Amino acid sequence: MATRPPVSLPKLSRRSRILLVIASVVVLALLLGARLLDTYVDWLWFGEVGARQVFTTEILTRAVLFLVVALLVGGLLAVSLIVAYRTRPVFVPVSGADDPLARYRSTVVARIRVFGIGIPVVAGIIAGAAGQGEWQRAQLFLNGTNFGKTDPEFGNDIGFYAFDLPLYNWLLGWAFIAVALAFVAALVAHYLFGGIRLAGKGGQIAGPARVQLSIIAGVFVLLKGLEYFLDRYALLLSDRNAPLFTGATFTDLNAVLPAKLILLCISVLCAVAFFAGAFLRNVQLPAIALVLMILSGVLVGTAFPAVLDQFSVKPNANEKEAASIQRNMDATRDAYGLTNVEYQDYTGKSEATPTEVRDDEGTIPNIRLLDPSVLNPTFTQRVGRENFYGFSEKLDVDRYDVGGERQDYIVAAKEIRTEGLAENQRTWINRHLVYTHGNGFVAAPANKIDRAVEDAGSDGGYPLARTSDTQNPTGAGIEVTEPRIYYGELATDYAIVGGTPGQAPGEYDTAADRYLYQGQGGVPIDGWLNRLVFAAKEGERNILFSDAIGDNSKIMYNRDPRDRVSKVAPWLTVDGDPYPAVVDGRIKWIVDGYTTLNNYPYAQQTQLGDATQDSLAGVARQQNASINYIRNSVKATVDAFDGTVSLYEQEKDPVLEAWKNVFPGIVKPSSEISPELREHFRYPEDIFKVQRELLARYHVQSPQEFYSTQTFWSVPPDPTEEGGLDPQNAGAKQPAYYIMAQTPGQERPTFQLTSSLTALERQYLAAWVSVSSDPADYGKFRVLKLPPADGTNQNDGPVQVQNRFQSDQRFAEQRTLLGNQSVNIINGNLLTLPVADGFLYVEPIYLEQRNENSYPQLARVLVSFGPKVGFAPTLEGALDQVFGQGTGDSATSPDQDGGPPTQQPSPTSPPPTSGQEAPPPGGAPNQNPDMAQASADLQAALAGLQDAQKSQSDAIAALDAAVRKYQELAGQGASTPPPTQNGGG
Repeated sequence: MATRPPVSLPKLSRRSRILLVIASVVVLALLLGARLLDTYVDWLWFGEVGARQVFTTEILTRAVLFLVVALLVGGLLAVSLIVAYRTRPVFVPVSGADDPLARYRSTVVARIRVFGIGIPVVAGIIAGAAGQGEWQRAQLFLNGTNFGKTDPEFGNDIGFYAFDLPLYNWLLGWAFIAVALAFVAALVAHYLFGGIRLAGKGGQIAGPARVQLSIIAGVFVLLKGLEYFLDRYALLLSDRNAPLFTGATFTDLNAVLPAKLILLCISVLCAVAFFAGAFLRNVQLPAIALVLMILSGVLVGTAFPAVLDQFSVKPNANEKEAASIQRNMDATRDAYGLTNVEYQDYTGKSEATPTEVRDDEGTIPNIRLLDPSVLNPTFTQRVGRENFYGFSEKLDVDRYDVGGERQDYIVAAKEIRTEGLAENQRTWINRHLVYTHGNGFVAAPANKIDRAVEDAGSDGGYPLARTSDTQNPTGAGIEVTEPRIYYGELATDYAIVGGTPGQAPGEYDTAADRYLYQGQGGVPIDGWLNRLVFAAKEGERNILFSDAIGDNSKIMYNRDPRDRVSKVAPWLTVDGDPYPAVVDGRIKWIVDGYTTLNNYPYAQQTQLGDATQDSLAGVARQQNASINYIRNSVKATVDAFDGTVSLYEQEKDPVLEAWKNVFPGIVKPSSEISPELREHFRYPEDIFKVQRELLARYHVQSPQEFYSTQTFWSVPPDPTEEGGLDPQNAGAKQPAYYIMAQTPGQERPTFQLTSSLTALERQYLAAWVSVSSDPADYGKFRVLKLPPADGTNQNDGPVQVQNRFQSDQRFAEQRTLLGNQSVNIINGNLLTLPVADGFLYVEPIYLEQRNENSYPQLARVLVSFGPKVGFAPTLEGALDQVFGQGTGDSATSPDQDGGPPTQQPSPTSPPPTSGQEAPPPGGAPNQNPDMAQASADLQAALAGLQDAQKSQSDAIAALDAAVRKYQELAGQGASTPPPTQNGGG
């Protein structure tokens, strides 16, 4: 037998200790230097926006959680090692001269403090680093409130599941980890020091080792019992019957729930057996307890629920699950804000008289012709001016009162786009000190196009885009007192603004005007400390040495509106589409914020990313997190000039109340929202997409109907993506569309967000849903439900209407003629509008020349009502084709650029049939040379085609005559004949 080796630690020389300290400082500097630098930069930024309490609260909460978890894991591990070391056998058996344990034992004993302290410290640091990320969970627990609603099974307030239960489960998880590590550490230590020996028959275990391991195992089993207790509440989030519904099923309530209680009792008995075995020197009791736990877990926890589910529930599921489905339906509607839905039966008739259409004074005059996802290049070329200005990939839709008329507008902020700088403009000073901001708010009436240009014979209509900027603050008809845009969606780089006149280069307003920033935005950079910090942060020495940076200079960063709101309110899920609005003369970005949960009892789980994914490009995509509760509880604004972030309470929400308790004063009350700001609130798209997915199922009223799924609806695919801007999106869901319309039951047109819904996995229309953005009834859902399709009475959905458009003779032939090698044809958004007790579909068609600086122009409009299709250069003309001559006059506003629309053919239209005069090929005065040349070439080719076709067979002549006859019967007139095989226009 060998005695215990000495435990003293070898002494290090003074030089070795100094070198070790220096090496440690260097390693820490490398590991923590960048983190400390980022922390200081964030500290400065939160001070700029007046939200430093958010920064400090998060940092302090993370630090406390780090210490708590580190002490729990590291402390319990240290205690376990200390007990194992101090209760080790006095004499350690050695199996031979080459016993490998002897070498390890000697190494450990020689450095007992390094191992005894180092291992728990390292484990604690790792665990603390992992645990500190749950700071939001901890703060919700400390500041949570009641919902005022209880779950239907246990009668607990919903706040217990939202705020308390998550922290209990989190703590229990770390307790399991700490106890498991302590057990493993004790097992290894006892084996290393001879307390556990594998030699001999069955091995041997010393008394102290048996006691320690049994106690730790007993504690683990008690924690398992606590887990069974908490698992009862988790059953209300069961996914046993997913994806049909979420929540406790019949099997969960009648088999799993009793099983959890039985297993809880068994766990307590087994824990007692482990404790008893520790002191009775009997390993049989713990062994029996372990076997009992395993068998009971299999038989009671798994086998019994499976048998009940298979042989009792599934054969009668529609009846057995009725109560659970009803609970799920009620909880889902409440959790997703679907309790304020107004359902209305709608005939969806396919015929309408001209009088009925003309009587529609709310929807027809406001039909939106402009597609905000198409017109970015058009805005850029027509009103973008300098090359470094740009617009968001997707423009936005809002409404304004201009000239006493309220209508929707396509709006955009003209932002700085440093990527657009020419090569000779890309110096460091130009990128960061000169071209620092955008200039102007651009707006175009969504239901109008530039008739003057169209009548001049261009390829199509242009948006009436006008700009309010520093040179003309009312240019768009909307007064902007501060049009400079320092914060926006395109501002991805830092900017250094302000400074000393004569020293700073000045920030570009126009070629003749420079400006030195005088707003509140930005972090001061006129001191050497901050200059050094930002030079290191950006890796740019010019920040440190440039003479252009002086007194009153500031640096702007985190300039994207979504990023600013996300940092100020990290508990919010931010909508993917901020939009600019002019409020009190200033441009403000409006950003919608959501509070979400994933533990609302019985509410349906939804993947946020999947539900909000559609064919729309140019918006930020949500991550695919699982949620079962969402509220648009916060409206945020970001001032485009000074970056001020303001959060406003949009609706009462218990989750928001908890966060208001965490950060007092960060969210302003709803009463502080000015009427002008409220007028520009839109119902946000992301939450609407989630809600329409759920409405497609949760519109049903009975559990039996829900279980059958026969009356479920679907969100249709976007049929316009085929051959559109992004063919890869073909098959993606159709986006929701903002429109100004007067839906049935409304007394006036309102701004609303709408979507079509089709029957489950079918293409015909089943319902139409809209939600109001009007302050008077904001968030009010209206659903028009169509009669069930019976084979003879059904309304075509978007895909079927698009197929009808594609197969229409006039559109098909002009598409062939217009879609040549130099022209792209772009399908605009397909709008579905309730008109005259039916549905009117409207789709703009754009043409775009295939050259570098081309841009889309509205060329044609497609209209469908029932089986009829209209196709003309103007909306008025297309409506006349569908409903009869003169119907389209209702779509013409008196201020629409000079009187009623005309239907003159354009240069890219097919040449007129024989006997008609062809239009001159010169094009519009504003047409670029490439476009004019392409138009002339196309005109010449079509004229040659017409000459060649004169010698065709009598069949083609008969076809031409039949087309003319069709025109006469349809009341189209000779001025707008449908295209024919011989080039008819």
